[in-house]
Amino acid sequence: MITGKPGFQIAKIAGIPIYVHPTWLVIFSLLTWNLVDQYSAQHPYWSTGQHWIVGIATSLLFFGSVIFHEMAHSVVAQHYKIRVISITLFIFGGVARIEREPSKAIQEFNIALAGPLASFFLCGSFLGLSRFFNYSEMLGALAIWLGYINLSLAVFNLLPGFPLDGGRIFRAIVWGVTKNFSKATRVAGTSGKIVAYSIILYGAWRAVNRDLSGLWIAFIGWFILNAAQESVAQVAVRESLSGLRAHDVMSHEVPTFPGGNTLEDYASEVLRTGRRFHLVLNDDRLTGMMNVQALNAVPREEWASTSVQGVMVARENILWARPDEPLLGLLERLLASDVNQMPVLSDGEDGNMQIIGMVTRDSILRVIQTRSELGAEALNSK
Repeated sequence: MITGKPGFQIAKIAGIPIYVHPTWLVIFSLLTWNLVDQYSAQHPYWSTGQHWIVGIATSLLFFGSVIFHEMAHSVVAQHYKIRVISITLFIFGGVARIEREPSKAIQEFNIALAGPLASFFLCGSFLGLSRFFNYSEMLGALAIWLGYINLSLAVFNLLPGFPLDGGRIFRAIVWGVTKNFSKATRVAGTSGKIVAYSIILYGAWRAVNRDLSGLWIAFIGWFILNAAQESVAQVAVRESLSGLRAHDVMSHEVPTFPGGNTLEDYASEVLRTGRRFHLVLNDDRLTGMMNVQALNAVPREEWASTSVQGVMVARENILWARPDEPLLGLLERLLASDVNQMPVLSDGEDGNMQIIGMVTRDSILRVIQTRSELGAEALNSK
């Protein structure tokens, strides 16, 4: 999984931002260089410029195929009212980031299957196009390569190794049979580890036999292994937070700070109290929220001349939680929006909304850690 900032945005399709992670530039360069060498060996009568034109075009269309694959997942997810936050191209291909897990096994099955079906469609389209052009021609060579690489992409993704599409399809089937999402994820995670170790061993065997591509294959297996382990860990998080709601972990102390003060004043307050976020008030009226992240976004030399109100998160942009909101869903919202805290609102006696507390990522993580420790101790005492 790609964490942190997704990279730089290159497009927006169907309301979904498309990002390119810096690691993608590495694989794009290597793939293009390899294709130019391949085309140079197979088509020596082409000019150097033709080799590079077809090599770059093939690389771009390949990653366009990856985006098409991820868009297929995304369109089906949107059909089930699951918001797709972004699609990111990175060193291993592409990943669609969704706001939440599907709520039913059939949804997971259809979302996962959409990607390989899209790749099979592209495979058929490119191979069909190649029938009209000879392989010695630029368009024919490009179409054949893209046809077979999309076939490989579809087949590879159908391996039953979570989080590959095949692993998600496998999880959906187990989920549908057992009616237990956690159990299905553990089974799929185990399958993912088996597939990952198999890929790593295969890659190592090829590397030992002086095929350097084996190192890349082993690296892909390592990535799948880490993702499979993370999926199992997420089940533990889900179970730790089961039954808990925002009011169970929120802090009733809501720190405030005057909006007219400078960032230098705010930095002093943060250093004095250790609190990393504050609601901003002007004449006892809530106008926004300020945190250390917003503070650090401003150059230090400008702190003395910049007001808190100038850089705070405006009131209308603040994400709110309700006291009875399930904690797991709240954590997913925090992560999806890349924020560290969320005020909790409740209906006041006068009919107006009142801020009754704050929920932070740290408070949720402490609950997860504590429950995990108690669970481990309970198991060890048996």
